Amino acid sequence: MNGLVHLYTGDGKGKTTAAIGLAVRANGQGRRVVIAQFLKGRDSGELRGLAALAGVAVFRLSRDYGFVRAMDASALEQVRREHDAILSRVENLVAAGDCDLLVLDEATAACRHGLLDSGRLLRLLDARPRHAEVVLTGRDAPAALAERADYITEMRKVKHPFDRGVPAREGIEW
Repeated sequence: MNGLVHLYTGDGKGKTTAAIGLAVRANGQGRRVVIAQFLKGRDSGELRGLAALAGVAVFRLSRDYGFVRAMDASALEQVRREHDAILSRVENLVAAGDCDLLVLDEATAACRHGLLDSGRLLRLLDARPRHAEVVLTGRDAPAALAERADYITEMRKVKHPFDRGVPAREGIEW
């Protein structure tokens, strides 16, 4: 089976949820899953569920740095360094053939903000073993990433409680 590239994008809710759902499905079929979450360090419900699954590895920031627009130069540089380290771990697992499904959560946003090297990400996509499936999530994917995708699913916001001032809710948004 040849692995394909999925891109879950758009301004609507559900990109990470869809990616995690696919990860759970793949794990249930005995596939080795690697999830790299970029721009995320806050605790979230999916982490506890994924931790209970053998064959799923999750890599993410060491802590919550908040939204990119609120980070100072020092925090941005620290996030960039941590993203480089996460990508190195992922590259090693993929090169060793220890990954059947790779989820790169918020990779497109991290690239857009200059906090993840998009060229390096493209090289990873091109160098992955033929069987490795990849999911990228995030808004405003760089054109080169969209061109590599075999599937593109756009989540479009029609209505969202946040627009009425309802904050993100535990167990639903995080």
